Amino acid sequence: MRTTLRRIGNSQGVLIPAPLLVECGITNEIDLHLEGKKIVIESVCPTRVGWFDGYRAEGDVDAWAGLSPEADSGEWEW
Repeated sequence: MRTTLRRIGNSQGVLIPAPLLVECGITNEIDLHLEGKKIVIESVCPTRVGWFDGYRAEGDVDAWAGLSPEADSGEWEW
């Protein structure tokens, strides 16, 4: 797709068609960086999205259940 730069205040910008933004998953915030002489625009994914999808608390195992408080009373060796 070929387009032109447009003046936006003291800067210049590019209008990106909505279907192209949808296809790339770009909604609001973007990451803009250079790769050589290319400008790369990427969607910013919120941190840790989906980490707990499908999580079920009843599947958790208590790793400390069988230890008494005295189990770690000795000196530590580093």
